[in-house]
Amino acid sequence: MSAFPPEPAPPPRDCPICPRLAAFRHEWRAREPHWHNGPVPTFLPPDGAGAVRLLVVGLAPGVRGANRTGRPFTGDYAGDLLYATMKRFGLARGEFEARPDDSLELVGAAVTNAVRCVPPENKPTGPEINACRQFLKPVLNGLPRLAAIVTLGRIAHDSTVRALGGRLKDAPFGHGAEAEVAGLRIVASYHCSRYNTNTGRLTEPMFADVFRAAREFLDAH
Repeated sequence: MSAFPPEPAPPPRDCPICPRLAAFRHEWRAREPHWHNGPVPTFLPPDGAGAVRLLVVGLAPGVRGANRTGRPFTGDYAGDLLYATMKRFGLARGEFEARPDDSLELVGAAVTNAVRCVPPENKPTGPEINACRQFLKPVLNGLPRLAAIVTLGRIAHDSTVRALGGRLKDAPFGHGAEAEVAGLRIVASYHCSRYNTNTGRLTEPMFADVFRAAREFLDAH
């Protein structure tokens, strides 16, 4: 398995803060002892946090995706669309094969989740989202060259705005919406889940438009 650069202030593997998530995590450890089954760390480029200019913030690990593999958006359809789009805009390279030891590398970008542990039915509660924000803030503060953030879904968007000390009314969620919060450009997107793409709520061109906007901002700054 590839060695990844350490993220700033990661949650401990046996994080006890959210009892429901901890219980679900231990349930899956018993069922699948060879899976990751822990808080999923931020995926950083090979040259570490200092190279990151774009951060992608998702919702939470999927039970058979990142909860299994230990890398955000790895092992489920959402990762296929996300990393193909990031490659298209020069934010990733290599081959994404849905496993953490593939040749995929990020380029000037990082990927994390608003909630680090897998939630039952992929639905974290408000208190769980709020509690996990203590691990999002150090990521934001630990990327010295960060200029832009792509948020995937309302939960990720709202938690990111709050982590930056912003007000939701000043940066409301909407697909393709852009806002400036704490000196950073935030570009919002519907989540790249299979449900959203199957129902047509999110199309590949719509998703590409979000990353195009982020890429153009980075190139201009």
